Amino acid sequence: TRLVLEVAQHLGESTVRTIAMDGTEGLVRGQKVLDSGAPIKIPVGPETLGRIMNVIGEPIDERGPIKTKQFAAIHAEAPEFIEMSVEQEILVTGIKVVYLLAPYAKVGKLALFGGAGVGKTVLIMELINNVAKAHGGYSVFAGVGERTREGNDLYHEMIESGVINLKDATSKVALVYGQMNEPPGARARVALTGLTVAEYFRDQEGQDVLLFIDNIFRFTQAGSEVSALLGRIPSAVGYQPTLATDMGTMQERITTTKKGSITSVQAIYVPADDLTDPAPATTFAHLDATTVLSRAIAELGIYPAVDPLDSTSRIMDPNIVGSEHYDVARGVQKILQDYKSLQDIIAILGMDELSEEDKLTVSRARKIQRFLSQPFQVAEVFTGHMGKLVPLKETIKGFQQILAGEYDHL
Repeated sequence: TRLVLEVAQHLGESTVRTIAMDGTEGLVRGQKVLDSGAPIKIPVGPETLGRIMNVIGEPIDERGPIKTKQFAAIHAEAPEFIEMSVEQEILVTGIKVVYLLAPYAKVGKLALFGGAGVGKTVLIMELINNVAKAHGGYSVFAGVGERTREGNDLYHEMIESGVINLKDATSKVALVYGQMNEPPGARARVALTGLTVAEYFRDQEGQDVLLFIDNIFRFTQAGSEVSALLGRIPSAVGYQPTLATDMGTMQERITTTKKGSITSVQAIYVPADDLTDPAPATTFAHLDATTVLSRAIAELGIYPAVDPLDSTSRIMDPNIVGSEHYDVARGVQKILQDYKSLQDIIAILGMDELSEEDKLTVSRARKIQRFLSQPFQVAEVFTGHMGKLVPLKETIKGFQQILAGEYDHL
């Protein structure tokens, strides 16, 4: 077995400080180290589809070597400003609350924020189910510091649904895993490995690639562990001083060029449900759309537990989504905001003290809240309800009718 080490600091006297990409148990002083003189290179190309590999590009699915002639370094420059493309179009997700209030751009960086156990991974699985299967192009899934069980489940679900085909070369997805049990070096680099696989499809094959990352917070967390081991002085909340640089160099590579595009969906863990924590706060700046999952909504039993007032999207603009969609979305948000401001009064004095107009607002807001939920295909086994894919037109029409008072009698 080989242990790959990435040089992090040159200390002089032919001594370097390195980051290990695997466990270092059993290493002894004076052991010989081979200098490759090159960065970590991983296999790329169509041969990676249907395969699972680790941070250094070794297959971990017990199906033999990845037979490819092409290799690429995991560290690369972001595309030049002039190479980028600026087209804007809505991504078909089939999820009502996302469609209506914070639609995803077809080529952009989209993120799901949420604390522990509010449904980030289930939502990302549903997006893989709805978007990747209908997409027809290639997808890359990077499992960064998450549960191995989830990675295993995802792999088997993809085989069942035909997205991965073990018999011939028609697979549509490449998987890159560096899960919770890996040392921090691997977790800090595995997102770059997944990104490198996606970049090859974008730049060399002109593809529109989907890149799923679960969970980008673990990339920051591993960076902070490595930073402490390298002896750097920590900054706010104990994070690495290079937090913004690490995040920036990675996120800037996820972009659309004139050759092809990468649309990325990232799950972001929010420590202690605090969106102002430096890790999620640094990520916010890079995103085109954010879907914030809220524990308060999950506690009401409404799933997906998306916070309709906290989620944002850059393309929520009447010039892009059309004035009808824009007006309905703003109308829904206004009613929910009014309901939120009435909640204190309801808690203290009860519903009876409200004016007729306010009672109507509360009744409509509660209908909207429930109508924003929907059963997921990936959760059918748990809920017992058939998963639903809702088209955009139907979504807008349904909310328009609630706002117009057509369901006030219910």
